[in-house]
Amino acid sequence: MAAAVLLLVGLLLPYLKLTAAQTRPIGVCYGRVANNLPSDQEVVDLYHANGITKMRIYDPNEPTLQALRGSNIELMLGVANGDIQALSDPSAASSWVQNNILEFTPDVMFRYIAVGNEISPSDQAASFVLPAMQNIYNAIVSANLQDQIKVSTAIQTSLLGNSYPPSAGSFADNANSYIGPIVQFLKQTGAPLLANVYPYFSYIGDTKDIRLDYALFTSQGTPVQDGSLGYQNLFDASLDALYSALEKAGVPDLEVVVSETGWPSEGGEAATVDNASTYYKNVINHVSVGTPKRPGKAIETYLFAMFDENQKGPAETERHFGLFSPNKQSKYELDN
Repeated sequence: MAAAVLLLVGLLLPYLKLTAAQTRPIGVCYGRVANNLPSDQEVVDLYHANGITKMRIYDPNEPTLQALRGSNIELMLGVANGDIQALSDPSAASSWVQNNILEFTPDVMFRYIAVGNEISPSDQAASFVLPAMQNIYNAIVSANLQDQIKVSTAIQTSLLGNSYPPSAGSFADNANSYIGPIVQFLKQTGAPLLANVYPYFSYIGDTKDIRLDYALFTSQGTPVQDGSLGYQNLFDASLDALYSALEKAGVPDLEVVVSETGWPSEGGEAATVDNASTYYKNVINHVSVGTPKRPGKAIETYLFAMFDENQKGPAETERHFGLFSPNKQSKYELDN
């Protein structure tokens, strides 16, 4: 590109837009924990204006689903954590699919249903996640949509008990009974595991041992050597630790979709506009090439998030993950 300095809008266009020649595996999460966001139709228009063709939402908000009709935006639709227990009842799950999927099909391009977000094995909802997934899947099968819509759940990487080096990645003992049956179900149904991957939180949790440049994809050389595999960034190391854990759980070929990743622009340590712009640009550039453990395999990835959300918390950084401000202005100027 000729321009030396581009707004984020300009950055996203070449990397997110689907063309006949190449598909960039990037989407953007649309969170709504705010009281100052644009209308849903304006949001869909903003996705279109920036060539963003994949969206994640966290519950079946009817105005959002209505705005998505005919948009050709692929959707990852969430089941809110508070609704999971109810959907362990098959009739409730069937009604949920009827009201939130079938009522909008084929006008809305559903791709994934994420049954819960970052459920911990100790959460009350944990024992209901798999039954709810199974019931929603059965309802999807009844509608003959199982090839189009995959049913999964979004985990956090804290389910790993060991992640260093990446080849030693394994699920924590207290997570095995929770995640083991889930990943077997995903294998059986041909669905990916969804994972929220945040080098930012790993970095601020261990600044003594994790370098900032390693978290931002800007390290020189190979900071981590794991046998024959070298790691130049924490994103790859985190994913490969998860792949190693899946191998140990008996599902070595299970696909992983990164359902969230991002970096805050203010509110805490290392949360700056420069760092956030560096992270977003580099992750967009990087996900097409795969990881050392799975080279050449593009990583479908959803950036978090479309907007700053002024009612998130409790940490101040939680309010500053947006690519855009609520007034629809890009937050970043980025060299490209």
